[in-house]
Amino acid sequence: MQAGAGSTRRAFLRGVSAAPALLASPILFFCAGAAHAGGQLEEPLIDSVRSALSAAVRNAAPPVPEFPHAQAQMRYQNWLQSTQGRLKGRRPEVDDWQDFLQTVWYESKRAGLDVSLVMGLIQVESNFRKHAVSSAGARGYMQVMPFWTRVIGSGDDSVLFRLQPNLRFGCVILRHYLDREKGDVFMALGRYNGSRGLRPYPAAVLAAQRNWQNAA
Repeated sequence: MQAGAGSTRRAFLRGVSAAPALLASPILFFCAGAAHAGGQLEEPLIDSVRSALSAAVRNAAPPVPEFPHAQAQMRYQNWLQSTQGRLKGRRPEVDDWQDFLQTVWYESKRAGLDVSLVMGLIQVESNFRKHAVSSAGARGYMQVMPFWTRVIGSGDDSVLFRLQPNLRFGCVILRHYLDREKGDVFMALGRYNGSRGLRPYPAAVLAAQRNWQNAA
């Protein structure tokens, strides 16, 4: 990852923490393998919020991590190997495990997120299915609603079935809600799902996160 890229995007997002909530409909249930985006509601964004989030999702260099020293690179390689082994038994649908995990790592770090939290969210949202679609129309690994591509992207919602754009949008959105909730992961997850203040969805993601913490 390019030096300063993550901090730059986080600075953008910290500046918009007063924006109105975008997700408001509660999730009703969870079951293995389902897509759990909930009923996300689009609400107006003030110009500064729209500009900051648009800048944060804008495509840049390919997701190739860079490391400040050899120890950091070794930790990444250990994580890659350990997590790949765990994933193979869960989701044979992924074509290129290294590309998937490298992109998860890159986009998580770029947005200042815990990699294990992002992995837990993907597990709950799509069960690692690239082409998952929820009943509300949310798409891909992180179950991003198509309206986000119009509000802060190019308007082409087909990109949400591509690995990097889907993770880019999902991580930027989650970072935004974490900043809005002043770091409260439980409440931020509720915003992401559209069930702010309700327990089932955050509890499911935090439980899933534990599957990936030792590897991160």
